[in-house]
Amino acid sequence: MILVWFILILMLGGIFAWIAARWSVAAARWISLAAVLINFIIAVSLWLSNPGPTGSSTWITTFNAAWIPSFGINFSLALDGLSLLMLLLTFLLGIAAILASWNEIEYRPGLFHFNVLWVLAGITGVFLTMDLFLFYFFWEVMLIPMYFLIGIWGHENRRYAAFKFFIFTQASGLLMLLAILGLYFVNGSATGTFTFNYFDLLGAEMAAGVERWLMLGFLAAFIVKLPVVPFHSWLPDAHSEAPTGGSLILAGLLLKTGAYGLLRFVVPLFPTASREIADIAMLFGVIGILYGALLAFSQTDFKRLVAYTSVSHMGFIMLGVFSFTSWGWQGVVMQMITHGLSTGALFLIAGSLYERLHTRDIQGMGGFWSQAPFMGTVTLVFVMASLGLPGLGNFIAEFLTLIGAWQASPVLTVFAALGLVSAAIYSLRIMRKIFFGPTHGRSVIPDYSLREKGMMIPLVAIILWLGFYPQPVLDTSDDVVRTTLDESTATLPRSDRESIVLNPDNHEQD
Repeated sequence: MILVWFILILMLGGIFAWIAARWSVAAARWISLAAVLINFIIAVSLWLSNPGPTGSSTWITTFNAAWIPSFGINFSLALDGLSLLMLLLTFLLGIAAILASWNEIEYRPGLFHFNVLWVLAGITGVFLTMDLFLFYFFWEVMLIPMYFLIGIWGHENRRYAAFKFFIFTQASGLLMLLAILGLYFVNGSATGTFTFNYFDLLGAEMAAGVERWLMLGFLAAFIVKLPVVPFHSWLPDAHSEAPTGGSLILAGLLLKTGAYGLLRFVVPLFPTASREIADIAMLFGVIGILYGALLAFSQTDFKRLVAYTSVSHMGFIMLGVFSFTSWGWQGVVMQMITHGLSTGALFLIAGSLYERLHTRDIQGMGGFWSQAPFMGTVTLVFVMASLGLPGLGNFIAEFLTLIGAWQASPVLTVFAALGLVSAAIYSLRIMRKIFFGPTHGRSVIPDYSLREKGMMIPLVAIILWLGFYPQPVLDTSDDVVRTTLDESTATLPRSDRESIVLNPDNHEQD
């Protein structure tokens, strides 16, 4: 039941916070913080009791209960190393989002915290569910609250950004729903058992053409949410208009559901079709890396700049996933975590600056290092993380991804590495424009408050820890990565399996 409680605590906490806000805004904030903090403590205790490879089953704990058995729908949840890491990231950034909104949200704070906790509940469900019908249910649960977070508490063009976000993600989600139903009927016709259970659908027999179309339905939802160029245009608008907490959840968590979907569903359910598009997918990843970096450098709005860095960094996800190597996949897992931390922190910094200056235009900033040295130091850490400086977690993620991608396509890997150079350019521009140079006549801004320091210091400590000692994270995801790759290879035709083993570019020597 612990997996069910992860979701219920957030949902009930959101309802109680909404009700409590009628009498006390502070009570709503504390209830929300307590709900996420309880989940975080439980997740940490699970991680400490399951620190590395088990050598047997990759699943730490499971829960299964009949929901609509006549249609083969069950309330099925399962936790392995990958989903555990994603839950730790979800609850950590959830705490930061609530703290970031502590003084920012004054309009209908109870409803705001309700939406924050319910979007976190939806994300938690996505990372845990093993029933495809239930997966789609939670996919929609996290979409609707985020729409309200942008549309109600966003900035000037919030309604346009909210509608654009909703249309892109809802349309692609409907394609995934059609693919889920197609897989349900194809497997049912072949086996006589109609089920949405993930484990029963693994290795489902289907014609090659059918597999391609069903895979594309899943892929559409995940690459839009990731997002992959050219399906990225909703992201800068949503980021720039969302409140600080919304931007943090959007960049740090919602984007990761797309990456998680590629690892958990696209490759295991459709191994042959996913390998067929590997070269094209890696190419789109490289295009995203370079194109996102170029657009990031041209931005003057701080939040749009950080949004385009996400487009660039998510290109490494595509590159690593479709390299089909364990190093590449470990790099993807690390990228999901470190990008969530570093980019989430940059959005927190952008929110702090907006709260003080009431502008996001970096052209009007400058000279803040002497005025706010603590903020400047924290920003420097995460700017260096964004450009992949050794000693910080992002370097480990991108290094592993490039090693894995090199085995699949050396040419594309060389171009992807140019993204690291581009990242140095736009990252250093952030520091130069905001913390150095002339002050443009602005008054002195206050440095971080105690609450803001409490948000940022743990994020700094974790990104440094992941840079110097990433082994605990790699151990936690190792079983999942290797098992998923082995199982996806085992379901391929014999000739394809032999070509993978015999081709040194696609085979990783242990």
